[in-house]
Amino acid sequence: MKLGEWGYLLTTARRDDITAMTELLARAALKDGGRRISLHLADQDHQALILLLSHQHGQAPDGEDLLRQVTALGVVSCGTDTDQTDGGCRRWAVTDL
Repeated sequence: MKLGEWGYLLTTARRDDITAMTELLARAALKDGGRRISLHLADQDHQALILLLSHQHGQAPDGEDLLRQVTALGVVSCGTDTDQTDGGCRRWAVTDL
């Protein structure tokens, strides 16, 4: 896991939660029906940002159900919105490390 390469010592349970968050966000992006998605990972102040871009304007971003599932995995914040530039959907989560 990239976060481990960056020096974060995570428990197995925490790694599993972060992997599950990423999978949920990626599945939602894939539902938009585009040919590609982008995953961005960043860290700052012992928190990680996981951002998925669909690059395809599909349905409105998955709302409450997706956010409930991601929140249950232990996030500081999360959300969905539409990128006004390319019309694709952004889905993101910030979590403590």
